[in-house]
Amino acid sequence: MARTRDESSPLFAGNAAGTLRLIFYLALAMVLMVLDHRNGWLWRVRYAASVVVEPVYRLADLPGAGIRTLTVAFADRKLLTEQNQRLREDLLLANARLNRMAGVAEQNQRLKQLLDTRHSLDLNVQLARVVGVDLGAWQQRLVLNLGARDGVKPGQPVIDAHGVMGQVVEVLPTTSVVMLVTDPAHAIPVVVERSGLRTVAYGARDGSGLVLPNIPLSADVRPGDRLLTSGLGGRFPPGFPVGKVLAVAPAASGMFRMAQVQPAADIDRSDDVLLLHDQAEPDGPPAPAVPAGPPMALAPAPGAAAGAAPTTAAPAGQPASPPPRATATTPATTPATAGSTP
Repeated sequence: MARTRDESSPLFAGNAAGTLRLIFYLALAMVLMVLDHRNGWLWRVRYAASVVVEPVYRLADLPGAGIRTLTVAFADRKLLTEQNQRLREDLLLANARLNRMAGVAEQNQRLKQLLDTRHSLDLNVQLARVVGVDLGAWQQRLVLNLGARDGVKPGQPVIDAHGVMGQVVEVLPTTSVVMLVTDPAHAIPVVVERSGLRTVAYGARDGSGLVLPNIPLSADVRPGDRLLTSGLGGRFPPGFPVGKVLAVAPAASGMFRMAQVQPAADIDRSDDVLLLHDQAEPDGPPAPAVPAGPPMALAPAPGAAAGAAPTTAAPAGQPASPPPRATATTPATTPATAGSTP
């Protein structure tokens, strides 16, 4: 029921009873404050009451905490998605850099091997990079980034850190073409390191490696034997690894044995190679002999009579001596003709 405007509170009534109640309440408050200050009774009461009141506070705060949680969940979802995407990109970039570093480390290892080979050869070599590859069944070729402007010449041997790769067959101004030892049209003189047998290694017809098609039946060639360049022909220096024998079997003709050889060089993996310079020219057939004839001093002069005796050449500044005359004591004999009598 609403209180009327002229009705006053009984606690603050204007009569004497209201004043006494006010004084009593003030005195009680002062006593309680003194007792609480000295003994801490009210603190104990509040401590005991908090056990009951605290769950009520938490229960009252649940709606607000739930709203804040939902706000964070929905408001930060986009931010979390963007951060996750950036982390994924950073991870992919880090993996790409790691793979690149692994590739660079492997390339540095190959270059170190080539450099060690260059120092150990004590030869004039030139580093070249492979810029083109043609490893078909009928042709085994490489294209290098050096050409005639860099001093490359046809016939130069090409090696890597493990063995012979081939030789230059075509030179262009800025590039050159190398025929590999596995090319079916290539042949290289080799020697078996263990037994000293000399033979010729040819490129396999399918481009898979090398073959030794003409091994004598009595020759000592076994799987695992290493083949080195023999130096015959003068094209390749002796002692360079060529390959390793994988298998030996009788040839189709039955007169020889044939061996399958694995190349020593990394034919399909080398990115950098070495070109050998200052090599001897390949040995070939001897030059044709110059036809021999009479000395120019003894040759008959033009217009001389047939049967005239030649004159003896004299030293410079002296007259030529006349031909010797026949003496009377020299008997003259004539051959007998057919049908004549003595």
